[in-house]
Amino acid sequence: MYKTRPRIVDLSETEPNRKRGGDLRTLLTPLTVGSTSGFMGLAIMQPGERISEHYHPYSEEFVYVVQGELEVDLDDVTHPIRADQGLMVPIGMRHRFRNVGDVEARMVFHLGPLAPKPSMGHVDTEALEGNASGETYPAVQEDGAQPERRGVPS
Repeated sequence: MYKTRPRIVDLSETEPNRKRGGDLRTLLTPLTVGSTSGFMGLAIMQPGERISEHYHPYSEEFVYVVQGELEVDLDDVTHPIRADQGLMVPIGMRHRFRNVGDVEARMVFHLGPLAPKPSMGHVDTEALEGNASGETYPAVQEDGAQPERRGVPS
């Protein structure tokens, strides 16, 4: 028997988060849908916007560009990535994204597995200019142990 139920989450149900730049929306998370292995969201970047450099010590990040033209820096090496292309960022690899096109860019992201607690999921390696708001990261899971995963020993 499943412990969670399927749930559709509309983008309008999510709050924008601009801590790292762009408009980051987390849609499918342990808090919103009870996921146990990771979370998924959408990054929306206007022309010239960027998401500042960071890395994930526990998670791989899977990216799919839906719209626009981006550049991604992976450990200081720049790569172009555009609509209809995907990217897997390995655990621990520093990365940042820039919208280098003339239109809004949209990028779906998924991180997994989950970090042991949310505060350990992201490590910023540069500050975003102009972010004096003190805005926190979007909450994707409760602080504490990872959720129980069906069929996966603890």
